[in-house]
Amino acid sequence: MKTNQRSRRTALVLPITLLLLVGGASAGPNYEILHAFGRDEGGLYDSLVVDQAGNLYGTERGGGTYGYGAVFELTRGSQGRWSESVLHSFNCKDEEGCVPEAGLALDAAGDLYGRTTSSVSGFGSVFELKPDSGRWTLTVLYDHGGPSNLLLDHAGNLYGTLGPGKYDSGAVGELVRDQGWKEHWLYSFCPQYPCVDGAEPFAGVTWGQDGSLYGTTISGGSVGYGVVFQLTPQPGGTWQETLLHSFPATKNDGEKLYDGVVLDKAGNIYGATYQGGSTNCGVIFRLSPKADGRWDEAILYDFPNTAEGCSANTLTFDKKGNLWGTAGGGTGECNGGCGVVFEMTPAAKGKWKYSVVHDFTGTDGAYPAAAVIFDKQGNLYGTTELGGPGHSVGVVFEIIP
Repeated sequence: MKTNQRSRRTALVLPITLLLLVGGASAGPNYEILHAFGRDEGGLYDSLVVDQAGNLYGTERGGGTYGYGAVFELTRGSQGRWSESVLHSFNCKDEEGCVPEAGLALDAAGDLYGRTTSSVSGFGSVFELKPDSGRWTLTVLYDHGGPSNLLLDHAGNLYGTLGPGKYDSGAVGELVRDQGWKEHWLYSFCPQYPCVDGAEPFAGVTWGQDGSLYGTTISGGSVGYGVVFQLTPQPGGTWQETLLHSFPATKNDGEKLYDGVVLDKAGNIYGATYQGGSTNCGVIFRLSPKADGRWDEAILYDFPNTAEGCSANTLTFDKKGNLWGTAGGGTGECNGGCGVVFEMTPAAKGKWKYSVVHDFTGTDGAYPAAAVIFDKQGNLYGTTELGGPGHSVGVVFEIIP
């Protein structure tokens, strides 16, 4: 089975007395564990989605009826307690696939779309889950999965990093809902070596206000350590790639982009690198468009040490324009730290202030590997790969800012 390449999963190094704690769910004034996954479950590698009623949906790479992963729902009860329901268990015996590591996409009708990383064919699947009279029905849409999220457009078509592309270096593709689902590669990376345009896109893509798609690659570019790219729709249905930035471009610039980017209302691009920077813990960067079509990079935060965080994941904006994210490192009693949740707020003269909001200890979760999300009230939700009270292997948590 394929494993998540960016995973920081290592053995928890915790005193036995801590591992046996099953105390209160709250590890701080604003932090609460909503659900802790049991020893035969867990492995939450990606973010959640929230519906209009405030219910949360996600995937776990283990657990379920057969132990090969599941799609779950968390519902808030009348007294504020959350209950988990398994919507589908993957069996790894047919085309539906198993071991989901990507998050879900949710359409206006309440249907869920996701991906698995393994299957009978070995490539995983893209699936749809539809609710019907209290039950959920799974349909396989495409026979090639992966570890990154999919993106919906207004017509219900799906976009993401799909398949090897024409040159076996990865591609951004579209699954079109048209009397059955049809796959089109919008852009295939590395038509010739060296892969100046980028190679090996790992994360999902995101929309710009102009209808373009923005994303990242792990490798390729002018130096070979990844790029940020733009795909712009052209007349006739083709898409044109524009290389926005190759890493590293300067001293202490970042390297390796396992996660995607987000855009602000002005069209600036924000993201994080897995490595690089002054301590090789990566950087948080911003790319801003110039009048001549080029893009300027600014390093907003260069992780100074692992205690402050290391190798941040995809960022998320709140309603106030602050950036939130998760990262490895921290001070918890895990191998290399149990991870952190952080906030970045705009400061004077274009600078940004970095603050650790929550430092995972292991018993309240460990190794967050995904972006956080916000509900309509501004409450924050996230996941961890491992950790939790007792012998838990991953949690869903809430932070009320």
